[in-house]
Amino acid sequence: MTSFVTGPVRVTVPATSANLGPGFDSMGLALDLRDELEAEVVGDGVEVLVEGAGAEGVPRDATHLVVRAMQVAFDAMGVSPPGLRLHCRNVIPHARGLGSSSAAIVAGVTLGRALVAGGALLLDDDRVLDLCAGLEGHPDNVAPAQLGGFVVAGRDDDGGFYAVPCPVDPRVGAVVMVPPTPVSTEQARGLLPATVPHADAAADAGRAALLVAALAGQPEHLLRATRDYLHQDYRRPAMPESLALVDRLRADGVAAVVSGAGPTVLAFCDGPATALTASLLERCPAGWWASYLALDTAGVRVL
Repeated sequence: MTSFVTGPVRVTVPATSANLGPGFDSMGLALDLRDELEAEVVGDGVEVLVEGAGAEGVPRDATHLVVRAMQVAFDAMGVSPPGLRLHCRNVIPHARGLGSSSAAIVAGVTLGRALVAGGALLLDDDRVLDLCAGLEGHPDNVAPAQLGGFVVAGRDDDGGFYAVPCPVDPRVGAVVMVPPTPVSTEQARGLLPATVPHADAAADAGRAALLVAALAGQPEHLLRATRDYLHQDYRRPAMPESLALVDRLRADGVAAVVSGAGPTVLAFCDGPATALTASLLERCPAGWWASYLALDTAGVRVL
C-alpha cells in the first residue's frame, strides 16, 4: 500500500527563458532566479500560503496551479492524499516571460512525487516531463525548469515530449530587463499568424541551429544566432517598448531577444562583472527592473 512521507517537503525551481529568438516553442534556458516551495500532506482540506511575486493574483485553494500540478502527479501514481498544506515563496515575476507558470508546474509535480514514499519509482523523470509539458501545453519552459541548463525540447509525432540538454559555454550569462506591466501568454500567442512564409521558416531554422553552436562554445555568433523570423515582430503591438529596446540593443551589437512570450528583454552577456554587463544594466529603462542572471545548471531540486 502506498504511503506518504512524514513532514514537509521543500523544493526550489529556477526561472526560465524560452525561445531565445529563433527557438520558438523548442528552446529554453534555466536562469539563477528561484522560487522555493514547501508542501505537506495533512488530515484534510487544502491550505495555500503565497508570498512574494504574484502573491496578490493567485488563488488560495485547490485551483492554485501548484496544487493542480501536485494532483496530476498524485493521479499518475494512483494515490490520493487526505489534505495538503502548501507554502510558496515566489521570486520569479509573473506574466513577464520568465517561466513562472512552468516553475509552478514543475515544482508541483516534483512535490507530489516527493510526498509519496517511493514516488521516484512510480514516476520517473521522463514521465515527469510528460506530465509537466502536458499541463503547460509545450515543453520549452518546463524542460529547463526540470533539468537545468540549455534544453532543446519538443513534441513527438505520437504526442509525447522529448528534452535534450545541450552544453553552454561558461562565459555565457544574461541580463534580464523586466518591465512593470505584464503581458499574458494568451495575448502574445493570439498575435501570431496561422502560417509564415517558407523563406522565413527556413531562415529561422538556420538561426536556431546556429544558436545551439553559439551557446555551446562560440558566443561570438550569438548576435546572428538570435535573429528571429517567426514570432517577435508579430508580437510588437502587445509590447512595443520591449521590442524597441531589443531593436536598440541589437543595433549596437548586443544579442538581445524577447524572453518567452515577453515582455521581459533578455540580453546575452559575458559574465557578472564585465563592461558589457555593466553597460546593459545601465541601459535598463526607467521603472523597469534589471539583473544579471547566471545560467542555472541544476533545475528543480528537492531540498
